[in-house]
Amino acid sequence: MNILVAGATGALGAQLVPRLVAAGHDVTGMTRGSQDEVRRLGARPVVADALDADAVGRAVGEVRPDVIVHQLTALSGSLDLRHFERTFAQTNRLRIEGTDNLLAAARAAGVQRFVAQSYAGWPYARSGGPVKTEEDPLDPAPVGAMRSTLDAIRHLEDAVTGAEGIVLRYGGFYGPGTSFTAGGESVDQIRGRKFPVVGDGAGVWSFIHIEDAAAATVAAVERGRPGIYNIVDDEPARVAEWLPAAARAVGGKPPRRVPRWIGRLVAGEAAAVMMTEVRGASNAKAKRELGWTPAYPSWREGFAAA
Repeated sequence: MNILVAGATGALGAQLVPRLVAAGHDVTGMTRGSQDEVRRLGARPVVADALDADAVGRAVGEVRPDVIVHQLTALSGSLDLRHFERTFAQTNRLRIEGTDNLLAAARAAGVQRFVAQSYAGWPYARSGGPVKTEEDPLDPAPVGAMRSTLDAIRHLEDAVTGAEGIVLRYGGFYGPGTSFTAGGESVDQIRGRKFPVVGDGAGVWSFIHIEDAAAATVAAVERGRPGIYNIVDDEPARVAEWLPAAARAVGGKPPRRVPRWIGRLVAGEAAAVMMTEVRGASNAKAKRELGWTPAYPSWREGFAAA
């Protein structure tokens, strides 16, 4: 197929593009940065700012792809959860304006398939069981700092599914090109005991190795049916369980423990919620319908490898 990847040089795009090329697809990477990096990954570059509707329309019209893969975010390094809205502001624009621009261009060019990145790490409702499926509702009452980001996620998902596209809700990324790998900022924070367990650490996180995320995306591009899929590993885990294991994996001391009120005071309400209240995600649908199985079924062996 002729595939346009928007966000081709990001952490996931850099894993995805070579896999699509190796599978025999004709891949173009949309970038507003280095064209040489896109070429290094094995794709042809096309230059466009995703927030410029005319530029996106011209790029898609030039490529005439069968498939558009939307992997646009503006996240790099570790997340500043204390300033949650500021950290996600540009990504929220890409999830709203960038999505609308790509979908409009896709309609105009007769694109057959549209696959877009979403997130399974915290948006589910903070009630009921600890592990959610794609049928479970998103948080109806997010804390204030997280509301604009959840609104952007809802916009992307509603727009893409409304266009009969595919939404991939990825878990927390780790591995090459992410902050959670050897030499990465998150690893340095964990090793330096700057990433504590807040309160009871009962928040449930779902992870996915970046290479497994790319493999699942290839499966969705090639054979996914319209809808939403959680792309996570087999073992959602409480913060109180995975964070000490991560510290051991990076050769650090056990993480500090702080009361929830101190965590909220120091890192903000969003961080306290993520440490104590969020829910994990089930990958059963993706495994069943995409024929995909993660090479790292648990973060336990994945962290050690990364």
